[in-house]
Amino acid sequence: MKGLIGKKIGMTSYFDENGVQIQCTVIEAGPCYVTQVKTEDTDGYDAVQLAFGEKKEKSTTKPLQGHFKKAGVSPKKKVVEFRDFEVSVSLGETVGVDIFEAGDYVDVAGTSKGKGFQGVVKRHGFAGVGDATHGQHNRQRAPGAIGMASTPSRVLKGQRMAGRTGGKRVTVQNLEVVKVLADKNLILVKGAIPGHKNSYVIIEQ
Repeated sequence: MKGLIGKKIGMTSYFDENGVQIQCTVIEAGPCYVTQVKTEDTDGYDAVQLAFGEKKEKSTTKPLQGHFKKAGVSPKKKVVEFRDFEVSVSLGETVGVDIFEAGDYVDVAGTSKGKGFQGVVKRHGFAGVGDATHGQHNRQRAPGAIGMASTPSRVLKGQRMAGRTGGKRVTVQNLEVVKVLADKNLILVKGAIPGHKNSYVIIEQ
């Protein structure tokens, strides 16, 4: 597995060699610093811990300050562990976007935009009653019936109803890497990814 921690910058258009417009998301990925290397002998499994994003030392706990100091790096905001890392790295090294190239397919995970408490039309795509005639009053966005009669005389678990929407971890799979700008630490992936601008995302292959 190869992976990086990144920050969502926004969306843009990219024109390929045939002049076809491709909607892309721009991600600032790296440089990520190697803050720990786990091996089968010492930890029972192989993994690499990467850190990204600058953080004030006064806002970092003492144990984490010592952890970053051991790796020889300044405190970081986001720390993520990648198991079975394919790239050979050592403590304190940096990993950049050059581990990916155009044409690769990656999975991007992030936290979706929180939309607060929403009704069934927005949350689940219900159509609502739709018809305002024949005695319907303020029912256009209503959920309708939610249960059954005397059997089982309760609402079954998992019933789609109004509630809190968004703010959850979402992974979008098989996004094509359109372009890699190694000098600017930017990677362009085809399509949209979860999260608001400047939110942290995890890129894995």
